[in-house]
Amino acid sequence: MKERNDLDKMVGKMLILKDIEHLSSRRSSVYVDPEYEKFFELPMFMGASTNDITTKCQCFQFSPGKEPALRSYTEIKQLLDQGKKRDVKSILRENSWPINSPIRSQLWPTLCAQHNTKPPMVEGFYWEMVHQVFGTTELSEKPIMLPSFVDATHCLPYHLTSTGRSVADRIVNVLGYDCPDITYSPVLYPIVSILLHFMSEEEAYHCVAALVGSKEKVFINQTKLLHEVTWKTVMQIAKKHTKNAVAYFQRICPGVKLERVFMDWCWWILAGLPFQHLVRIMDCFFHEGIKVLYRIALVILNLFHKECQSNNEWSPDNIKNDIGNALVKFCKKIPVSPAKLLHAAFSIRGLSSTYISRIFLKTEMLLKSRSVLNTGNKTLVKSRSSDNLPTSQSQVNIQMMSHTLTIRELFTLWSWLPVRITMYQPVLLYTTEEHGCSLTTFYVRVEQHEPTLMMIKTCNNEVFGAYCSSRWFERNVKDDKGQRQAYFGTGETFLFSLYPERAKYPWVGIENDKDLGHASELFMAADSKMITIGGGEGQAIWMDENIRFGKTDSCKTFNNPPLCPSGDFEIRVLEVYGFVGA
Repeated sequence: MKERNDLDKMVGKMLILKDIEHLSSRRSSVYVDPEYEKFFELPMFMGASTNDITTKCQCFQFSPGKEPALRSYTEIKQLLDQGKKRDVKSILRENSWPINSPIRSQLWPTLCAQHNTKPPMVEGFYWEMVHQVFGTTELSEKPIMLPSFVDATHCLPYHLTSTGRSVADRIVNVLGYDCPDITYSPVLYPIVSILLHFMSEEEAYHCVAALVGSKEKVFINQTKLLHEVTWKTVMQIAKKHTKNAVAYFQRICPGVKLERVFMDWCWWILAGLPFQHLVRIMDCFFHEGIKVLYRIALVILNLFHKECQSNNEWSPDNIKNDIGNALVKFCKKIPVSPAKLLHAAFSIRGLSSTYISRIFLKTEMLLKSRSVLNTGNKTLVKSRSSDNLPTSQSQVNIQMMSHTLTIRELFTLWSWLPVRITMYQPVLLYTTEEHGCSLTTFYVRVEQHEPTLMMIKTCNNEVFGAYCSSRWFERNVKDDKGQRQAYFGTGETFLFSLYPERAKYPWVGIENDKDLGHASELFMAADSKMITIGGGEGQAIWMDENIRFGKTDSCKTFNNPPLCPSGDFEIRVLEVYGFVGA
């Protein structure tokens, strides 16, 4: 029996070496240093054929089971065309394609393209942009200056050739030219570098442009604010889901703020993990978004904490002065295979997209509100509208369109808007006096705009309304279980009353750091029969499908009183405004 087992192992290793030789003859990309291709593939095969540390994890228990047959690109594409995104999610999580598998040259562009919100780019668009930016489509031999949003200390090339690195430089430059709103995005360059391992320059540009432009899911943060919101979200999630690890770090480093550890969380993954792990993570990331990276970060923390208990290399004396750097070093020789890492990440319970979004939103709103209140930093509150008043053109636009607002009420309302919105010109999207009293018409004219400003004038001349931070189309968005979400929106939503009382009622979470419960986050809801804003022991604004009758109550989301004395009201005029270019 022993001889038979030895023979099986020998045959297995021969097959492995044959596969490696076959893969090394199939270049994954002209931009990749060919000397590293065998290196990239070897750990995957050896991990699958031996019982060394790369296949064993003492922190999580798995049932090895039988490896399923790898699915083809054609099968996945068919499921995407049928709208079966949950099936695709399962396949991507479970199928460990070899690192040099040609499937990614088709799969990744298709996964990224599904998130594109812009009209399809005409053929040759990218090269026209290259010519506009550089004056030629020839690749310069001289170094290309990178956009300011790139973090020069983390331009990770992942063994691209010098040509590959120049191509990555060119892609991020063109993207910066096409997307001037990107002001800080340190992870963008590494993602471009990874894409270039499996596709052409033009395809890589289209992929990253789709991720940057995604509206439904977050893939790549594009401002310093959102970068900070993201790492603080990871920190808050870690305090709940890896509390032992967090408590351990705080105990051995009492003088180090936890924030310093989590500020670099994305580099544990992008700069630390072996490339074969990173590629499998990207298989899932390009479909599901940044929540995949959140899960991976939690597993890394748990694994590191476990190793700290048993491995002298990670003893408190060795890591207490720089836990962040120790985490990156640990990730470079992480003691689990890519399959085990993903399995552990997706086995974490209680980490739904809804929960993550709630933590992210609350963190974002707290940072935004504190920034605006910070009068010491005047650049944060600067607006094209002098002293946050509407421009003369905005005044003219609203005065010509509105049947409800006086100029004094306009000034009051304008001072309540988020600062960035005051830079845009308002446009009347819907009014009952011109477009009729129909919820269907309301959705047709309004649902794709974000944000919107809703104003109601009742038959008793009361004037009140709401600033709605999200598109009304989100009433149709489904969660991970395929069910429509009852409520949507963000904490930037607020209520207001202009007559007879003047008052603004912001989200209760802005002034409160505590967990206020589900009722505090019932911002917007809608279906074919009604519209609701605010909830929790009452609805701040409710309107029927004929946009004729409504009611208003106190609610927990905004801690508001009823917006008109009687509570029930009959609508004389409903006006909804959008903002051009917002």
